Amino acid sequence: MRSARRGLRKQRTMKLSKGIWIIGIVLVGLIILLAPVPAFAQSCALCYTQAASSGSRMIQALRSGILILIAPPTFMTIGMIFVCYRKRNQTRDDAGHETDREWKNNDSSDDIPS
Repeated sequence: MRSARRGLRKQRTMKLSKGIWIIGIVLVGLIILLAPVPAFAQSCALCYTQAASSGSRMIQALRSGILILIAPPTFMTIGMIFVCYRKRNQTRDDAGHETDREWKNNDSSDDIPS
């Protein structure tokens, strides 16, 4: 009876913690989206001076270069997160939660010659 209650309590706690994580991620996303765009710029004086003194073609090339340098690491990170998420249960054991003591007991019984 107690184990059933503990199991239900654990499930409720896990559901609650997942909900809190989702709310936290949504809030962080909203904060990032609502933050002013100039807050993300590093405001490098040399970069600003070079970009301001160049023509419109150079400014467009600078913008394209920034996008090209940002896109591959972003896609690789998203890809790694996707792979890790898909493979998250691959190494888990079906037996559940075995303690170190149970492992030691199993190992010591295997060492005894028959």
